[in-house]
Amino acid sequence: MVTFFIFMLILGLLIIVHEFGHFIVAKKLGVKVEKFSFGFGKRILSKKKDGTEYSISLIPLGGYVKLAGDSLEEFKNKPDEYLSKKPFERCQIIFFGPLLNYVLGFLCFWLIFFVGYPTLTTKVGGLVDGFGAKSAGIQIGDKIIAIDGKKVDFWEDLQMAIQDKKAAAKVALSVLRDNKEYTIEVKIKEKRLDDALGQKRSVGLIGITPNGEITKVKHGLLESFILGINKTLDLTILTYKALWRMITGKLSMRESITGPLGIFYITSKAASIGMIAILHLVAVLSVSLCIFNLLPLPVLDGGHIVL
Repeated sequence: MVTFFIFMLILGLLIIVHEFGHFIVAKKLGVKVEKFSFGFGKRILSKKKDGTEYSISLIPLGGYVKLAGDSLEEFKNKPDEYLSKKPFERCQIIFFGPLLNYVLGFLCFWLIFFVGYPTLTTKVGGLVDGFGAKSAGIQIGDKIIAIDGKKVDFWEDLQMAIQDKKAAAKVALSVLRDNKEYTIEVKIKEKRLDDALGQKRSVGLIGITPNGEITKVKHGLLESFILGINKTLDLTILTYKALWRMITGKLSMRESITGPLGIFYITSKAASIGMIAILHLVAVLSVSLCIFNLLPLPVLDGGHIVL
């Protein structure tokens, strides 16, 4: 029940932000907004103010803003109608919905970096047979503090640094064990793995798994702002790459697109982890909603802009 409530809150937030983007620009440009509805079907609650009917409907999977004169059948050539506005102005009304979703995604990432997020430490939790770490004498419980003299604090940094050294024969690990520091040379094994887009790429591996020890990472306001921008841009690039691979048939649509049931399942997982995971889910969904909505397809905002 709690998961369903959180799922509905997330969905409602994404829809309201999106529709508010259309609404606020339409109002600014002098277009009459007849309806602002959260959900479809039978109205549960409604209130009229300044010529706009605000309503909550029975089926919460969506929402819409109804503009005066937004179809040829209804258009009466009045100055406050949608079709009476110039093409560029109409594009602004359509574009601002997805844009606000994109801004929401960035704001969530900014907040995550600022309030702090959990991440794995570099403590070794397991050793894999046939790889360099075990044969070199790395032990469970060791904490790796540097790679070839370069400091590493978190598992993600450690993983990326090792993977990037695929061409090297060995790597020097600075290890903290029983409050003593040791330097151990470990052989690198190159292996081809699938990345997030299903592409094969060569990476370096030493055969260690994380301990599960968690630490909280926080950044300053300005640094979080920059990290939020970078995270949003990285997600945007990754999404467009995935879309291109789907179009070219190199990535399965079934594997790359999650429907409402899938999102509900992900929401349940995020809810069990905590508020930061929920914020991250909102950020990813909001940025993705913007990108997909701007695709030049007839039923989407991008299709309306093209037309």
